[in-house]
Formats: sequence, C-alpha cells, structure tokens
Amino acid sequence: MFEQILQLLWTLLSAGIVLGVLIFVHELGHFLLAKRLGVKVLKFSLGFGSRLVSKKIGETEYQISAFPLGGYVKMVGENPEDQVSPEEETRSFSGQRLWKRIAIVVAGPGFNFLFAMVIFSMLFFVGIPSLTTEIGDIRKGFPSEKAGLQPGDVIAAVNGRKIQFWEELSESIRNSQGRPLTFTVLRGEKTFDISISPVNSSGQNLFGEEVSNWIIGISGSSNYINRRFGPLTSIWRGVEQTWKISQLTILSVVKLIQRIIPMDTLGGPILIAQLAGKQAREGILNFFFFMALISVNLGILNLLPIPILDGGHLLFFMIEAVVGVPVKARFREVAQQVGIFLLIVLMAFVFYNDIMRNWKP
Repeated sequence: MFEQILQLLWTLLSAGIVLGVLIFVHELGHFLLAKRLGVKVLKFSLGFGSRLVSKKIGETEYQISAFPLGGYVKMVGENPEDQVSPEEETRSFSGQRLWKRIAIVVAGPGFNFLFAMVIFSMLFFVGIPSLTTEIGDIRKGFPSEKAGLQPGDVIAAVNGRKIQFWEELSESIRNSQGRPLTFTVLRGEKTFDISISPVNSSGQNLFGEEVSNWIIGISGSSNYINRRFGPLTSIWRGVEQTWKISQLTILSVVKLIQRIIPMDTLGGPILIAQLAGKQAREGILNFFFFMALISVNLGILNLLPIPILDGGHLLFFMIEAVVGVPVKARFREVAQQVGIFLLIVLMAFVFYNDIMRNWKP
C-alpha cells in the first residue's frame, strides 16, 4: 500500500513537472516577444481559475492559478473592441501591425518546438542508447537463414562501408531495392563476407496500415552502446528529430480524421501523468525525451485552427489579411464559444478514454 502511494506521488510529481515546464515555455514565448515588440503585458499566468500565488513586478502581474492545464498572457488591447486609453494605444496588442500580432501568437508554439530541439540536441550530445549490429534472431525461410547467418553474428560492414549501429544496417537493407548486398560478418574470431539479396515483404506500419519493405529476416539483439555526437551534429540531429516527430504528429491527426487510428487511442492528462511517471522511473534521459515529445505535440495542438487556440487567432489574422479589416466582434465571440465547446467535448472524451483504459471491473 505504501509503495502504491509513493508511486502515485511520483507520477503526480512527474506529470506536474512536464505540464508545468511546457506550459511555462509556451507562455514565455508569447510573453517575451510581446515585450520585445513593445506590447504592454498585464498578466502572466500558469494555470486558469482562482489565483493561488501572485506577485507584481513592474507593470506585469505573475501568478499561479488553481487549474493547471494551461496558462495565459494577458496583454493590453487583446481584442480590437477593448477600451484602450490614448497613451496606451501604441502599446496595445490590437494597435500593432498585423505581422507583429501574428509573430506574438506564433511565438508560443514556436517556443515549444525550440524547447524540443534543445532537449533533443542535448540528448544527442550526452549520448543515446543505440542498438549494435549484433543479430538476435533469424527468421526461418528468409535470405539471412539461407545465407547461413546465425544469432550472435555481428555485421561490421555493408558493401565495404563500416557500420556500428542497427539503424545504419536497417537503412542499408531498406535502400537496397532488392540488389545483392555484401555483409562483412564477425563470428567469434572469424571474419568473412556473405552476399545476400533482400526480399520485399509486407507488414504493418505504426498506424496498422499494410506496407512493404526490403528485409533479409533478422532482428537485433538487446546489446546497446552509448552513441554520442559532436555539438554541431547534435544540433542538426535535434532539429531533424523535432521535424520528424512533428510530421508524425500531423500525420497521426490526419489518420484520426480518416478513422485509420481508433479514437479510443486518444489520451488525456491521466495518460500523460502515467507515461511521465513511467519515463521518470526508467531514467532521466527517457524523461527528457518524453518531455520533448509532448512539447512538440503541444505546439502542434495549439496551431490547430480552432478558435480560442493560437491557431484560431492565426485564422482570424489570415482573414484580416485578406479582407483588410479585423474580424467582427460578434463573429469572434460565436467562433470562440464553438471552440470552447469543442475543447470541452474533446477533454471529456479523452478523460473518458483515460478512465476506461484504467478501469478494471
């Protein structure tokens, strides 16, 4: 019982750190760019609802609120209909040129992507566990078995190019298009070459769709080594990883709309808390990777064209850019009410999924 309580506390603490940091980073993006462009910021809040702690520094009040799933930056003249004194007109949000308003809104999700890039870059620099090229299993009837490969063999090179990691081996086989490959194999103290032609085999991708790929019928062992990169390569890898996860996240949203991914796979705060606790228990590197992953997802979620989210504001700005005048107040109000309703429905749905996922009759 005591161990379960400790595990629950650890899960809540881990989730609090993840959500707290990511919300802070997101709102910091809005805040810093607003300040930089001369907009007066009245309030910087982590959370919604009743104020728990607050302190005013200069012209801005900083506070932590009761409901932790979000935050906001309140600026002078956020809506074109707000009453703004003549002396504050030049420092109001609505009084800024359109490109400045767009930049301030984009800065929130932008900081989430930047934060993910920084974390991924740090992980690549510190070192990430990577599978070696040692073979774990051989699939019967596939080219690897026919060529005589055995579990425990280590692939040292492909077509004369030295390799050290499973990722490099897989890429070489995938890109072969069925052409014969010469594998340099280490077996104990022996070194020899084997020529193998990959075959095209069907399987399922991450979304359960049928796909084909070039394979030779091997899987990796459980041997990992720490793979480190130099500073510049780490930064490039961090940017590349953020881009790949962004693409995967957007594709997942599309697959959800297409009903290829079941809706009951969606998770909410409970699932995030559980995963945060699990990753924290598995190690600090896993925890930071998970935080970067959620940061990318948060950035993309906020860019969806749903009124009340950043993407909804950007949609209004795009309409303004086309028609030449701000969107009418009544239209904004109705659209935001629809947006709030959609978010409430979505939150209720993911909470339901979380509860059903954990409910045991």
